[in-house]
Amino acid sequence: MSVKTGEILEGTVTAIKNFGVFVKIEGEGEGLVHVSKIANGYVKDPGEYLSVGQKVKVKVLNVGENGKMDLSIKDAGEVIKKKDSSQPKEKEDKQSDFEQKMSKFLKESQQKSSDLKKRSDRYG
Repeated sequence: MSVKTGEILEGTVTAIKNFGVFVKIEGEGEGLVHVSKIANGYVKDPGEYLSVGQKVKVKVLNVGENGKMDLSIKDAGEVIKKKDSSQPKEKEDKQSDFEQKMSKFLKESQQKSSDLKKRSDRYG
């Protein structure tokens, strides 16, 4: 069976990169879904939308002479939504917790340095 441009097929996500995802189509090989063809709207991180091993419908946009396929999820009519956003929020909480600790450390450090300088100036 030969893949033709315009066909809609089912495949499995095999790798996630910052520029897109690779999808294996059984018996046909692997193709790339560019980050701009994953979902409607801006996709910064494909990992926020898809997981390795996930089944997806893809539309074949182009098949190169070397057999490489350019694929699209959004053009296949599949709606991919961002995964639960609890993980990024947790990451933000850790970031703000770190920033608070650093701020506290900096204030204490400056206070100790100031006290040490005063003692040094006073007692020579």
